[in-house]
Amino acid sequence: MSNTPYIVAFSLVSGIGPVKLRLIQEHFGDMSLAWRAGHADLIAAGLDHRTAQELITRRPAISPEREMDRLRDRGIGVVTWEHSSYPSRLKEIYGAPAVLYMKGSFLPEDEWAVAVVGTRRATVYGKECTDHLVTGLSRNNITVVSGLAKGIDTVAHQVALREGGRTVAVLGSSLDNIYPAENVRLAASVVENGVLVSEYPLGTKPAATNFPWRNRIISGLSLGVLVVEADERSGARITVDYALEQDREVFAVPGGIFWPRSRGTNKWIKQGAKLVMDVADILEELNLQMIPQQKEARVMLPADDVEASLLSRLSRDPIHIDELRSASGLPIATVSSSLAMMELKGMVRQVGTMNYVLARESSGEYKVEVE
Repeated sequence: MSNTPYIVAFSLVSGIGPVKLRLIQEHFGDMSLAWRAGHADLIAAGLDHRTAQELITRRPAISPEREMDRLRDRGIGVVTWEHSSYPSRLKEIYGAPAVLYMKGSFLPEDEWAVAVVGTRRATVYGKECTDHLVTGLSRNNITVVSGLAKGIDTVAHQVALREGGRTVAVLGSSLDNIYPAENVRLAASVVENGVLVSEYPLGTKPAATNFPWRNRIISGLSLGVLVVEADERSGARITVDYALEQDREVFAVPGGIFWPRSRGTNKWIKQGAKLVMDVADILEELNLQMIPQQKEARVMLPADDVEASLLSRLSRDPIHIDELRSASGLPIATVSSSLAMMELKGMVRQVGTMNYVLARESSGEYKVEVE
C-alpha cells in the first residue's frame, strides 16, 4: 500500500501538523511502519511525549483504509506532497500541507495563478474593482485563487467563472462543511472549472483558528497576491504577511484616504506593495503578458521520445507516413496514433493522403538521439 492512506490517517490526529508529519516521514520513510511505531520510536522521530501519546491513544479508532473509502464515497480526491500532481509552488513554502483534499483537479495552467482577496464587507467600489481586475486576469488565462468567503472572495470566484476562467477556492473547513453556507452553489460551480481544496479532514467545522492558517495556502499557490479592499486588521493582512514570507509579489488597489476599508491597502502601498489600477499593472510586474503564447509553446513541445523522433523528421515539405515509419524505426501503429495526437495538438498537419508537414516552424531544435 502507498503512503497516502497513512499520511491521511496521521493528519487526523490532533497535534500532528505538516511540520511534525515531515519529521515522521523523514525518520521512518515507510509510513505504514510509522503508523505502527511505539512510543520510543515516535519520540526518536521528533515527536514530543504528549503528541506521541495522543497518537497511540487515537490510533485504534482510525482505519487508514476506511478513511480513504469515506473520501471516495464523497467524491473527494487526495493529493499528498509525494504526488507529482501536488502544486509545485505550494510545495516550496514552509509548513506546506501534507494532504490536500480536493474536488476538481489542478491543471498545469494553474501554475499561472494570482490570489485575489479582501474584506468580507465589500463596498460597491471594491466589488467593481474586483470585477474589472478579475475579468482582465481571466481573459489573460490567469487562474484566480481566493478563499470562498463573503465579499471580495465571492466576487473574484464569480467573475472568473463568468469569464470562463479557472479558479481555485481554498477553504478553512472540510469539503463536507462548505462555509459560508450561502456559497454552496458557488462551490459546486468552482469544481466544474477549477478546484475546491482544503487541508482539513472530513468533519472539520469552520473555526476562527483555521482561516489564518488557510491563508498561507492561498498565497502559496499564487505568483502574487492582490488585495482589493481591506482595513488594517483584515484577514487579508495575514495573507499579505504570508505572501511576503513566501517571496510572493503583493499588489493593492488604492482607495479614499478617509475610507476605513481602504486603510490596509493604502498602507501596504506606502510600504512597497505595487499600486494596481489595471490588470496590466499585475501582468507586467509578474511578466505574464505572454501566457497564451507560453501555453501554446508548451503544447508544441514533444510529450515523449516518440513525438520528438517524429518531429525531428518533419519539415515544411510533405513526408509520407510510410517514410516516417521507415526513418524512425517505429511500428506503424505507433507512428499513426502519435501523428493523430500531434495533429489534434496543432503540432503537425496532414496534407494529401497520409502526408504530413510541421504545422509551424519550431523556434528551437528538438534534441533527439537518432540511432
